[in-house]
Amino acid sequence: MSEPDDTDRSARAIAAAEALGLSFEVTRHGPVRSLEEAAAQRGIEPRQIVKTMVVRVAEGDHRFVLVPGDREISWPLLRSLLGVNRLSMPSADAAREVTGYVRGTITPLGALTALPVIADSRVSGTVSIGGGGYGVALTVDGGALVTALGAMVADVTTAGAPR
Repeated sequence: MSEPDDTDRSARAIAAAEALGLSFEVTRHGPVRSLEEAAAQRGIEPRQIVKTMVVRVAEGDHRFVLVPGDREISWPLLRSLLGVNRLSMPSADAAREVTGYVRGTITPLGALTALPVIADSRVSGTVSIGGGGYGVALTVDGGALVTALGAMVADVTTAGAPR
């Protein structure tokens, strides 16, 4: 049985956050065109948005990487951390198959597959992470989120390109 709105799986993400014992606030806003616009809609700074990236390590081996909004994955740092020579981003279809979420709504909360999580060391304080649907986010304490997800914390990002 499929969910009523295929693009809004926020109930699953919210239930997962509750099951983890996280204290959070749900924010719902309309479509946005940029990370900066999303931050404004959520009443936070762009650096407080946590992007959830799915990284393919090998066939059938993926990781979630939590990246502050003003930063990008540093591929050399991430490869070194994982002890591999090559990483890639899966296709949108492959990411959806693994997580159950469409690109732009991916979150480790309530994902179909419990993937290991790597959180950049800068994920702290009040943050906003995707809530499983377009324009849905959960504002939560970054440290509590990292702990609840059992994330490996490491320096895996670099300053983002100027916008």
